[in-house]
Amino acid sequence: MTKEKTPTPKKPQLLITGGAGYIGSHMCVESLQAGYDVVVLDNLSNSSPKSLAAVERITQKQLTFIEGDIRDDAKLKEVFSKHQFDAVVHFAGLKAVGESNSEPLKYYDNNVHGTLRLLEAMAEHDVKTLVFSSSATVYGMPEQMPIREDFPTGAINPYGKTKLNVEVILQDLYASDPSWRIGMLRYFNPVGAHASGEIGEDPSDIPNNLMPYVSQVAVGRLKELSIFGNDYDTHDGTGVRDYIHVVDLVQGHLKALEFLATKPQLSVHNLGTGTGYSVLDIVQAFEKASGTPIPYKMAPRREGDAAKSYADPAKAKNELGWTAQYDLERMCADVWRWQSQHPNGYSE
Repeated sequence: MTKEKTPTPKKPQLLITGGAGYIGSHMCVESLQAGYDVVVLDNLSNSSPKSLAAVERITQKQLTFIEGDIRDDAKLKEVFSKHQFDAVVHFAGLKAVGESNSEPLKYYDNNVHGTLRLLEAMAEHDVKTLVFSSSATVYGMPEQMPIREDFPTGAINPYGKTKLNVEVILQDLYASDPSWRIGMLRYFNPVGAHASGEIGEDPSDIPNNLMPYVSQVAVGRLKELSIFGNDYDTHDGTGVRDYIHVVDLVQGHLKALEFLATKPQLSVHNLGTGTGYSVLDIVQAFEKASGTPIPYKMAPRREGDAAKSYADPAKAKNELGWTAQYDLERMCADVWRWQSQHPNGYSE
């Protein structure tokens, strides 16, 4: 008598938009290791397929990569018709604050219009679980610290405004149809890299953010760091920010997916450590991690830069069961491992 075989349970399937990018590639690693079947949609405008090859090496698992743009209705229809997604994690978007000031239409087209197209495709195919990559920039210039989710919003640059616009769209969508499960995650400053050194942040141009700039100075790609403002009301006069390890960040997305699975809802959570580090704190920590001096010069303050910005992460801890695990020393060590092994990023 032959014993009837128990069917293998289907893995939950995730669509990760922008999955070849910095945060997206780390999300792919953690999602595959958590047992998800992963499909990546990415137009490769600021990413490399080499990151996805590295994801497969790290995890010893396969993912599905589709090159395409979230603004392409035909491509979205093809992707959603071919796959049965349980949820979408939406990273696809442009993220350089400076560029958004000079090219706002590009940012509204990609970040807002693109998200509208994605939401329409999701609704059409009855995929109603979404984790959205938002940003602490939606808070604008808060008057007190730490920043809680119930603080007023008021972005001060086009990049932040696109994130805020999408949040408003998602609120209206949920109000119109409460069967949706939507998590909006407001990131503080993602840094770090995978412990393997195989994937990390690889800006396509001169970095806009502090940590990749510092690491490129350390590896010799850039001459020196400019520190914008040394007269802020902080412990050393330089701006203070909340830096979060990218692996902690994507673990927050997995926790958000678990949370959304409990019931239809619209939720918003800060993802930060709750600890602020100054620019000079970062420089000193990176010098220690790399064993390399970081030359820098002081420059005038930039318009729109706050003296301090750091999260109150209590809501994410209480509701998602999530807290950041990695400290600044680990963040810098992982960045240096990635940068020293890949001085020119994925372009080597």
